[in-house]
Amino acid sequence: MKRVLLVLVAMAVIAILPAGSAGVSTASAKPAACATLQDGVLLYTTGHYFAGQPIPTGYDAYGYNYQAHQFQGSYANAYLGKDGYPPYTGDDASYLVVNPGAASKWYWPYRNDQLAMKWNDAWLSNRDCDGDGLLDRHHGLPSYIGSGAWVTNHQSGEYEDDYGTQRWNYFVKIVAAPATATQNAGVWYTSAGREIGPVIWGEFATILEVYNDSGTGDHGVSYRSPAGPGFGHFD
Repeated sequence: MKRVLLVLVAMAVIAILPAGSAGVSTASAKPAACATLQDGVLLYTTGHYFAGQPIPTGYDAYGYNYQAHQFQGSYANAYLGKDGYPPYTGDDASYLVVNPGAASKWYWPYRNDQLAMKWNDAWLSNRDCDGDGLLDRHHGLPSYIGSGAWVTNHQSGEYEDDYGTQRWNYFVKIVAAPATATQNAGVWYTSAGREIGPVIWGEFATILEVYNDSGTGDHGVSYRSPAGPGFGHFD
């Protein structure tokens, strides 16, 4: 995978869950207590391949485990469900016979790359506490700013060049900007003026990137926040 695509890979969670939600519920009234995945009332959104089905407490067929706040699987599977396609299982020919439109998706060429994502409850909760039938985001705040949300992505894959099979892997950690942070020239800074990291998705900062590639010779940390590698607690 070329380095230019790494940020797109890192966007998997945000792209898969529109408008800050993972599912919709048939409940019409606000619950007396938080609804959980164990209750079976939090469903996949309209348009998802599993639309109308309860989100499971363990891993689903794509590799998402909303209860445990993580994803493990094919990079393509991070997107296919949202676009209404069944999980990719590794057989191109049989999959495309039934789902020919998948081949035109921009992420299809990366179906054999692996993606691991982890996030905290502020990024995407495994409960619905405000009664809208959706998994909660940013702890009821109006935005991610000041929520303490974070997400990590770890991607890996192989490619061929003139010297044979090369292997690469990339890790990135992204955090929500603190409430007192400020932006300047595309970078978030703490209230004390320390650099947090480059702005990404408006409300977030990249605080750590690690890239290794046997073909290019890249190895190790390519960016580390001067403010520290913590979970967004920079104030």
